[in-house]
Amino acid sequence: MLLIAAVATGWIGWSGHVPTLPLAMLFPALWAWAPDRVTAAAVSMGYFLAASRGLPQGVSAFYAADIWPGLGLWIGASCLFVGVHAALWTTQPGWTRALRYLAAAVLMAFPPFGITGWAHPVTAAGVLFPGWGWWGLTATVVMLLVMTTRAWPVMMLILAGLWLWSATNRTEPAPPMGWRGADLALGRNLGRERSLAYQDMLIALVRERAASGAHVVILPESALGFWTPTLEGLWKNALRDSDVTLLAGAAVLDRHGYDNVMVAISTGEASVLYRERMPVPVSMWQPWTTWTGAGGGARAHFFANPIAELDDVRIAPVICYEQLIVWPILQSMWFGAETIIAAGNGWWTEGSSIVDIQKASMVAWARLFAVPLVMSFNT
Repeated sequence: MLLIAAVATGWIGWSGHVPTLPLAMLFPALWAWAPDRVTAAAVSMGYFLAASRGLPQGVSAFYAADIWPGLGLWIGASCLFVGVHAALWTTQPGWTRALRYLAAAVLMAFPPFGITGWAHPVTAAGVLFPGWGWWGLTATVVMLLVMTTRAWPVMMLILAGLWLWSATNRTEPAPPMGWRGADLALGRNLGRERSLAYQDMLIALVRERAASGAHVVILPESALGFWTPTLEGLWKNALRDSDVTLLAGAAVLDRHGYDNVMVAISTGEASVLYRERMPVPVSMWQPWTTWTGAGGGARAHFFANPIAELDDVRIAPVICYEQLIVWPILQSMWFGAETIIAAGNGWWTEGSSIVDIQKASMVAWARLFAVPLVMSFNT
């Protein structure tokens, strides 16, 4: 019954709908109710696999392969989550168990374990405590800890009350005035099409947004492809006579690998504004190639550039995979980000809930800290 409940909690809580996120807060109680370490591991496995169920299909689409590579990565990625929660489970009730869960929650929020720290229950803070900021995050952590103690029935009632209150007082974060995110539906061709016609199409799109009143336009992850001097010159010339600022995804390549970046272009100027802190493990971030000297793969700038400045606003750029984990957004907010920019390239997630989960997570964090949110995705 605990395993079934854990699967249901992960499946429904992480369905890609913001109001269902608080269901994930039931996981600590299920973990605490386990009669032994093996059951605690099974509960953790059931929750994590259900929450990340879109991964096998997405990986098979990304590599244009059968389902087995995706299944292998899906199960392999759960090992850290399961291992941490199984190792820290204890038969001792009360605050000893609560502090053990706190240790597990912290470990799964920050590197190295937090690299695969998807489906973190603390994300629900934005639903339960909109606008409370760090106090809301603290209150959510306390609620999670109490869920592991004998006072869980009281906390369940409080959770239900806060959940109902948030449902009747729901506010959606909006972009700043004049900021527009452009959603595209170019599939796998985004950033891989190297023709001039492709770039002209994007230029026309940016000009169209500018004509409709936008002075900052955001394009998805990888939209521009490889960032080269030729491409830089093309875009600087295209926007020379415009008052619009473009923030778009690209890749900066060198002999040792590449950086997944967001570049800013305006009035004849262009620069790399942000380098991704945590690319997708295995498919993009491949640290073993550096250890072996083979090179290649995307670099991870774990704690670098938490914020950037665009149009005199401190922004928190969060690219694709970073939207599924905890520390990048918390680091950005700690350094005073005023607006969240969420960009993604989710063509490979078709038929799964991955992009919806990314968007729901970003909405929740924006609501928690009461900051504007701009999203731009390719599907």
